[in-house]
Amino acid sequence: MIDEPAVPFILECSGLTKTFVENERVLTVLEDLSLKLSRGERLAVVGASGAGKTTLLQLLGGLDLPTRGNVVINGKDMTQLNEVERGQLRNLHMGFVYQFHHLLPEFSAVENVAMPLLVRRMNAGVALQKAAEILERVGLEERLEHKPAQLSGGERQRAAVARALVTNPLLVLADEPTGNLDHRTGDRVFEVMLELNNTAGTALVVVTHDMSIARRMDRVVELVDGRLTEVSASSV
Repeated sequence: MIDEPAVPFILECSGLTKTFVENERVLTVLEDLSLKLSRGERLAVVGASGAGKTTLLQLLGGLDLPTRGNVVINGKDMTQLNEVERGQLRNLHMGFVYQFHHLLPEFSAVENVAMPLLVRRMNAGVALQKAAEILERVGLEERLEHKPAQLSGGERQRAAVARALVTNPLLVLADEPTGNLDHRTGDRVFEVMLELNNTAGTALVVVTHDMSIARRMDRVVELVDGRLTEVSASSV
């Protein structure tokens, strides 16, 4: 594969607007947002429940399209790509961590984590080896062959983080990744994300209500009334 030229920002969006029609009323959830994120940068998105944080994350990840505006990932404008091309871009450059793990129940932990690599048509043996290595990094080396139902809640979330990170993505989008975990387990999950950020230069966008997480990011933006405002990390 030919290396793609480096771009100044791994993520850029401008004029980002999302509206929904509800009972013949137009509801504006996000309005004219602009955002830039450099490689390796850590950004927290905070705001009240219902402010549109998850909607923003879906737009940034190309899981939904904006009503207006654009989202550019590593130089590629996702609003100009078709669904298949957006999926390929996500698999190549992005990882996702959700509040709920979304592991496939019929597959073992190592198979779940290897899935993004198998989608790339990587050799199965190599993919499983890479999955086992990152599961070891999150402390699940004794749980490789366990299915999700055999794992604790914290173990399932650590496996989900491992799945997001196994491809060494340029960008990870995380939606309340520690929201359902106890404080100690949540800290461990977040530390794994920071480790990859530090070692591989993976950029992070983390939606969180946990101000202790927000304070450890490079930048914090608050979503209020559909607009983003940058705030001091030390003030949250």
